[in-house]
Amino acid sequence: MLSLTIFLPLLAAALLPVPRLPARWIWVAAAAADLVLVVVMWLGYGGGIGYEERLRWIPSVGAGYHVGVDGLSLPLIALTAVLFLACAIYSLKSTERPKSYAALFLFLQTVSTGLFAALDLLLFFVFFDLSIVGMYFVIVGWGHGDRARSALKFFLYTFLGSLALLLGFIGLYLGGDPRTFDIVELTANPPQAGALVLLAVGVGLAVKTPTVPFHTWLPPAHTDAPAAGSAILAGILLKMGTYGFARIAMPMLPGPWRQYAWVIIVVGVVSILYGALVALAQQNIKRLIAYTSVNHMGYIVLALGAAGLAAGDVQAKQLAVTGAVTQMVSHGLITGALFLLTGILWDRAHSYDLDRFGGIAASARTFTLMTAVAAFASLGLPGLSGFIAEFQIFAGVIGTGTPGAVVAGGLSIVGILITAALFLRFLQKAFLGPPGELRVSEALPREVTSIAPLLALSLVIGIVPRWLLDLIEPFSAALVTWVSR
Repeated sequence: MLSLTIFLPLLAAALLPVPRLPARWIWVAAAAADLVLVVVMWLGYGGGIGYEERLRWIPSVGAGYHVGVDGLSLPLIALTAVLFLACAIYSLKSTERPKSYAALFLFLQTVSTGLFAALDLLLFFVFFDLSIVGMYFVIVGWGHGDRARSALKFFLYTFLGSLALLLGFIGLYLGGDPRTFDIVELTANPPQAGALVLLAVGVGLAVKTPTVPFHTWLPPAHTDAPAAGSAILAGILLKMGTYGFARIAMPMLPGPWRQYAWVIIVVGVVSILYGALVALAQQNIKRLIAYTSVNHMGYIVLALGAAGLAAGDVQAKQLAVTGAVTQMVSHGLITGALFLLTGILWDRAHSYDLDRFGGIAASARTFTLMTAVAAFASLGLPGLSGFIAEFQIFAGVIGTGTPGAVVAGGLSIVGILITAALFLRFLQKAFLGPPGELRVSEALPREVTSIAPLLALSLVIGIVPRWLLDLIEPFSAALVTWVSR
């Protein structure tokens, strides 16, 4: 079932060249079918590594097609299915070259699901690199503005990061006994690898996340990408970096991770504060949301760094990891919705200039309501998923009891205040007050159908999070145990 879930979108893409078949509806049907498969897997999951599949691939180097799911990967695979379906529905409008557009997104869905399910480093790397190629063509083919330059910058930055990641994977392979690329085996018997391997793996994943100072490719890529491309880039592709930290760097390099935990914590805090402050200064709405992603990814890095501290309360570390995984899911839903909402602004006014908008609430009430919910979820309002994630992160980081972690947690809370200020400023200028230069009409049924479920899921997680936390917590406990070895 897992392989079918991974490759079903790619099989659907193979149907697109057939004449007279509606490309956009094939995309919607494939994404919906994939979501049904994920729900079935979720309901049938029994703990540990589930739905595991193994096939020989390159036995001479110990690499194989090895996939499976657990409390880290299954929530992200579910997020992938939900967000790609939302983008498919959002894209039902007339699009330039619809067959190619749908094919690229179906390709990206297979690549994303495959990466989160991969239990082999070489297989992980293949999916990691293919995601760069797919998103490059989405930006350069259907973006706007200086899309060629933005796409090239995105490709060069993230591809360079992937080369560093490959060097790190080779280091893990050479340090293993026996030598293998199998993630399960390398986790059970961590390789003899040191700080240089962690540096290579960490830089490769930090570029993808992205953390400061490897974030500069992100704002232009988001600004010039189509709305659905931005939603997938922020909602799914950024999670490949933080997922790699939790799946690969932490359990396979527990000694170096503990040794450099404070460096990782500092990187997280800097990303939180820098991302929020720069977002506050933006007049371009899409760049504003892009910089909040740097801020929100910083919370995840902070939590994972705190989980690697040699001292501190074990249960607090587990809580921090649970919050980090919850934040991955929450950020995907919220920021995916925000970027689709900015697509409505572009479709109506062909501008992201905050100063040119005003009084949108008077002419587009549903659009205003959805934007307000997404903004409040992003700033961590209680009752929405952002609060659940960030509360666990702060409680876990501060709860470790180490003085440095308490200071780091306290500084990071300032990021929430800045995020609240920037989103309230955005809502005030664009939606309230006198009408602006540009007018925005009401959201269409297609747009509401694609965005509202993302916000509803954020609300469900914010009010009733137990169904998600029960899945994540066993993995969090196991990860903290691995890192403490």
